[in-house]
Amino acid sequence: MLHAKNKVGLVFFPAYDWAISPNHPEREERLLYTQDQILEEGLFDIEGVVEFKPDPVVLADIQRVHFCVPDAWRIATESHFISAGGAKTVGMAVLERRVDKGFALVRPPGHHAMRVAHGSRGFCNINVEAVMIEFLRRKYGVDRVAIVDTDCHHGDGTQDIYWHDPDTLFISLHQDGRTLYPGSGFPNELGGPNAVGTTLNIPLPPHTAEDGFLHVIRNAVRPILDDFKPQLIVNSAGQDNHYTDPITNMNFSAQGYAELTSLLNADIAVLEGGYSIEGALPYVNLGIVLAMAGLDYSKVREPDYDRCQIRQSGAVTDAVKNVSDLILACWQGRSQLREKMLEKRDCRRRTRRIYYDTDGFSESQQEEVTACETCGGALRIDSTSDRGAHILAVHIPRKACPHCQETGHGWYDDASARRFDRVFLQDRPGDNYHVKKK
Repeated sequence: MLHAKNKVGLVFFPAYDWAISPNHPEREERLLYTQDQILEEGLFDIEGVVEFKPDPVVLADIQRVHFCVPDAWRIATESHFISAGGAKTVGMAVLERRVDKGFALVRPPGHHAMRVAHGSRGFCNINVEAVMIEFLRRKYGVDRVAIVDTDCHHGDGTQDIYWHDPDTLFISLHQDGRTLYPGSGFPNELGGPNAVGTTLNIPLPPHTAEDGFLHVIRNAVRPILDDFKPQLIVNSAGQDNHYTDPITNMNFSAQGYAELTSLLNADIAVLEGGYSIEGALPYVNLGIVLAMAGLDYSKVREPDYDRCQIRQSGAVTDAVKNVSDLILACWQGRSQLREKMLEKRDCRRRTRRIYYDTDGFSESQQEEVTACETCGGALRIDSTSDRGAHILAVHIPRKACPHCQETGHGWYDDASARRFDRVFLQDRPGDNYHVKKK
């Protein structure tokens, strides 16, 4: 019998009762083919590869992360609670040392869901990774967390949630936003004034292949992780960089994903995108599981794999090296970048227009954060959607100083329920969530 070097816990949740439409790329078959492949290859016959059943999250878990408009029951279905619960389950298993690593193969996905959620964006309603992370922080006292998002689409929702958090390092590798949804994730997006440099975006040109992705991991991501010294590394394991994916333009392979997984050495992986249901996902996920277990993945190959057909050009190689060097320099110079940002009068405020592509409407946000030397700062968001909802959301961060706690409570207390449909308070130090309604 084979013995895994690392004990790995898996959770499968295909979400049979949730789909955008019967033929939509985001459907249950994304996981069913993978499940069949893993059973066929006998992975559960390997000592150290175990399966867990998902334990659904509860309302309080979602309220630690999101302001759901009008409430969580309108935004999330039972499948969303179970999907986030699958991530929570593997996270608990890792932190309780029942396994060394965990992989949540769950849907619906989550990395496009932002702090304020009026509906669905990029097939995402609630942010699965963020819900898991904040649960683990509350239950086990985890502080410093690194999230490496390897989905082909920029993880704009996760970025938004941790934009002001100096204890969460968010790194996103993705196809250049000038060529792909959601059109964001550029190197100058570095985080809020109190957390400059803990958001890092690495946009890669279309047709980036193994050499490009692995170069970035070796020469930028790993050195930054080693410097940040997180207590927990989470991989948003999107698989739509694959050369057969129908909605992206990259040239990554199952073998490349396995090597990336080995190099990254994340504690927890959570499935995100990936829509080549038969041609990619069974092989990619097999490679990822073998890599997490510390087993040989050299024989994992797609039936039509031809390295010569997906080799990246010299121009792509040069572009990848340049952006990799730039991001490493941004990380190394983050203290100076923060000083420059704080010199700007408007650094504490930003105005945004957010499009909910899945549901077909827009949101306008006016955001204000307190400048603070000791915490992420109290956050105030005035949000209006095209559907007519007007809300005020106040977030007091997990490690808020007394001044920011007082400011946040003042914003909430002074807000008139007559002006807003709802006024929300997310009080993380007290783990409380309050709502005022008209």
